[in-house]
Amino acid sequence: MQTFVIGDIHGGLKALIQLLNKMEIKDEDTLVFVGDYVDGWSESAQVIQFLMALSQKINCIFIKGNHDVWCEDWLRDDAVNPIWYMHGGKETMDSYADFSEDEKKEHLAFFESMPLYYIDDKNRLFVHAGFTSMHGVEKEVFKASLYFDRTLWEMAITMDKRIEKNSELYPKRLKHYNEIYIGHTPTINFNVDVPMHAVNIWNIDTGAAFTGKLSAMNIETKAFFQSDNLPALYPNEKGRNKA
Repeated sequence: MQTFVIGDIHGGLKALIQLLNKMEIKDEDTLVFVGDYVDGWSESAQVIQFLMALSQKINCIFIKGNHDVWCEDWLRDDAVNPIWYMHGGKETMDSYADFSEDEKKEHLAFFESMPLYYIDDKNRLFVHAGFTSMHGVEKEVFKASLYFDRTLWEMAITMDKRIEKNSELYPKRLKHYNEIYIGHTPTINFNVDVPMHAVNIWNIDTGAAFTGKLSAMNIETKAFFQSDNLPALYPNEKGRNKA
C-alpha cells in the first residue's frame, strides 16, 4: 500500500486525470488531497463530481482549502465573497450552470465532510496551508489559519539548515510532526515548478491555478508526478487572476 499526496487542483480536471493516469494507482493505495479543488479553470464542479466518484473506488482523504470554504458557503446560502468572486469564484459558479439543485446539495455535503487536517499513523500531518499554534493543529484556536496561514512555510524556507531538531532554536511548531505536507502557497512564487522541501515540510502546490502544473508525491519514496502546465491544457482560458 502506498500513500500519495496531491496538490491544489483549482478546477483543472484535465490535469487531474492526466496526473492520475501517470501515477498508476492500485486499489489498496491512499490519496490525500491538500485542498483547493475549485476556482481557476473552468471545470470546478466537474472536479468535485469526479472526486466524489473516485472516492467510491479508492481510499481518499480530502482536506479543505480556503477556496473550498468559499465555495461551500456559496452552495449553502448563495453567499458570494467578493474576494472569492475575483479569484476564481465566478468561474466556479459558471461551472455549476448545468448542475441540478440536488447535485449541488450533494456537493455541499461533500465539502462539509472535509476535515481541516489529517494526521496519519506515522505522525505525518497533511493540512492545506499551515498553523500558528505552538502546540500543533489540534490546539489551533484560529481554525482559519489551517487554510490561510503562510507563516509556517515562510518560516521553513528561511531557516538555517544547520539547526538540528533537538536544538532549542528549532521551531516548536515543527517538532510535533515527523513530516508536514501543505499546498496553498504556489512554488512558482519562488520560480520553482516542482514540489519544494524545507526542514520537515513538503509544499505540493506547484501553481496549477496559474501557469504551473498539478503535482502528486509518493510520501514514502518522495518520487513525484506532474501534469502538463495548465495553460496548455486549457489554451482558451486564463486561469486564476494572480493579482
